[in-house]
Amino acid sequence: MAISLQKGQKVDLTKGRSGLTSLMVGLGWDPVTPDKPKGLLGGLFGGGGAPNIDCDASVLLLDENGKLTNKNNLIYFGNKTSADGSVRHSGDNLTGDGDGDDEQVVINLNAVSPSIHKMVFVVNIYSAVSRKQDFGMIRNAFIRIVNNSTGEELIHFNLSDNYSGLTSLFAGEIYRHNGEWKFNAVGDGTKDTTITEIANKYI
Repeated sequence: MAISLQKGQKVDLTKGRSGLTSLMVGLGWDPVTPDKPKGLLGGLFGGGGAPNIDCDASVLLLDENGKLTNKNNLIYFGNKTSADGSVRHSGDNLTGDGDGDDEQVVINLNAVSPSIHKMVFVVNIYSAVSRKQDFGMIRNAFIRIVNNSTGEELIHFNLSDNYSGLTSLFAGEIYRHNGEWKFNAVGDGTKDTTITEIANKYI
């Protein structure tokens, strides 16, 4: 049974799970429906359907100093595989419609370069400024971690804060600690508007 986390909690992933070598990280979200307007939704979209909000999930692979030292270690829809081949992105979901994961990232833990100490999972809204969109228009955002070999969900973290006015979400981190991998439920929002803007913070 999956562990349901609260913001700021840290849990072991591999400790006590010697056979855990492949992870699937699923990220999901839904547009707010018209009967529950938030922020600018009512004025912008009137009585029509839920807005078309294109959220993009990305992963930054950082060294022990928290730096992005190789541009190929920024994993997103435009670069789906890490430099060492250990991290693969499923591709872009343009709407967020439907149940379950909207985008997925598969990680082969045994193939992660020893130079990589942290993987930061971020979701940002594509063209947020020009479309006048923010995460106040998104609901049911989550990140979950699954044993990719068995399909067992290990961790589930619902991002339930009020993110109105914010355009990027730092969902969680997988990081090395004493020879094992752990997960940190971050759940912080920022006003960064592009993945390039986010990545530049780590260079």
